[in-house]
Amino acid sequence: MMGLMAGKETGTTASEANETTETTETSGAAVTAGAARGTASGGSPAAVTRAWATRLVVVGIVLSAFNLRPAITSLGALLEEVRDGLGMSGSVAGLLTSVPPLCFAVFGVMAPRLARRFGPAAVVCAGMAAVTAGLLIRPYAGSTAGFLAGSALALMGIAVSNVLMPVIVKRWFPDRVGSMTGLYSMALAAGTAVAAAVTVPLTDTLGGSWQTGLAVWGGLAAVAVLPWIPLARDRGTAPAPEAEAGARARAERQPPALRITRSRTAWALAVFFGLQATAAYITMGWMAQIFRDAGVSASTAGLLLAVTMVMGVPLAFVIPRVATRLPHQGPIVIALGVCGLAGYAGLYLAPAGGAWAWAVLLGISNCAFPLALTMVGMRARTGAGVAQLSAFAQSTGYLISIPGPLLVGVLYQHSGGWGLPIALMVGLMIPQMAVGVLAGRNRIVEDEAATTAA
Repeated sequence: MMGLMAGKETGTTASEANETTETTETSGAAVTAGAARGTASGGSPAAVTRAWATRLVVVGIVLSAFNLRPAITSLGALLEEVRDGLGMSGSVAGLLTSVPPLCFAVFGVMAPRLARRFGPAAVVCAGMAAVTAGLLIRPYAGSTAGFLAGSALALMGIAVSNVLMPVIVKRWFPDRVGSMTGLYSMALAAGTAVAAAVTVPLTDTLGGSWQTGLAVWGGLAAVAVLPWIPLARDRGTAPAPEAEAGARARAERQPPALRITRSRTAWALAVFFGLQATAAYITMGWMAQIFRDAGVSASTAGLLLAVTMVMGVPLAFVIPRVATRLPHQGPIVIALGVCGLAGYAGLYLAPAGGAWAWAVLLGISNCAFPLALTMVGMRARTGAGVAQLSAFAQSTGYLISIPGPLLVGVLYQHSGGWGLPIALMVGLMIPQMAVGVLAGRNRIVEDEAATTAA
């Protein structure tokens, strides 16, 4: 699930990203037209340059997507070693697992503005450089504060790249948005699962130092910077006067901004998004530790986390298709929630005995993320409504998700076991199912806002 998470997490700034996309689409069309004119006049180097740049963008998208989650899942696999090495308390470790949604909510807002000023490719290039720097700095910072600062730097780069990837896909591949988004999502899921699976054995191979085991992912992120360097100067060209006139006409025809907070469905979606994100970040941050405390080896615990993450790859293609064919998505919400409750019960009753089954069940449950995004698209009538609903639901949802992993760490430290943290996870799953059923009703947020306003 989290593999897809970040690709779609970009909705936190959907309204601004949509604005950026419109500008970059015009720019991309101008570049394509220019290349076509060069070819027609015998200027084949322009067409060759365009084809070369397109291939470079594909490489950049795949490498960047692959590096959008190892910062999180590699840490989950080595959390015990990091805590021991830095003398970190359970509460501080919980804070560490709460940093990703906080950074996604705060720094993601900056991405569209930065893209308008510097160009999307330049911002992604800088974002991947920040990921590289953060991952290389944090293991050797020598203190908990330094480790947190390095993590925040890496997550800042991930946040802006999360937001701008769909913009770049739309700009360079306007006729292949679906296929390129699928490629991006699979690369993201692969990076999530691979980091969870190989971090521990890779650490052992490199000498057993957790610093080296975490830092190696910084080297991989550095590779993702390279394709964007030649593209960093591409800020797009100014739109033609006709395009500017068309943009003004479209703006004049647009309805006033939707008062999205007046819609009960919008609030239900926001809470549903926040609670499923809470479950996902608790899983990424703590599930491997739960298995390790139950006697499972560190390498096997990493593989179990990888199984949970990789479940999102096939189900992310299946669940949205099923959801769009149903008038009410509540039954899917209930089915995913029941899988989550069964997985949590297994973690409490027999964490080691049925570890593989619990990993699969929790992986299925975490696929509430693509379902939430699908419902966002179904609950609004217009493109502008979808953009506003997506921005509201995801930005509000990420804020809701911040305390969960921190609270798990506090409960784990003060209770000395996993009974209370698992009880918290169960307690959060119940309202997640309830608000998910409400969000899954066949409602349109524009209608609700208008009715409430009247």
